[in-house]
Amino acid sequence: MTEIGRLLVIMGLILVFVGLLLMLAPRIPLIGRLPGDIVIQTDRITCFVPLASMILLSLLLTLILNIIARLLNRGG
Repeated sequence: MTEIGRLLVIMGLILVFVGLLLMLAPRIPLIGRLPGDIVIQTDRITCFVPLASMILLSLLLTLILNIIARLLNRGG
């Protein structure tokens, strides 16, 4: 039962972190405006492809999840 409790606490902390990130995302000036983010605008259509932002986000999430996995393996 303690493993389930630990898992629920970790999932709750992750949800709180994601919620805070979503609240603060409009205030972060770099997200969506990095070199490598592609914006194509015409009269009627705007196409936004955030390549550099998604690569950076992927690297950060990989780092965070690896740290969490190592912490969980150390305790178990």
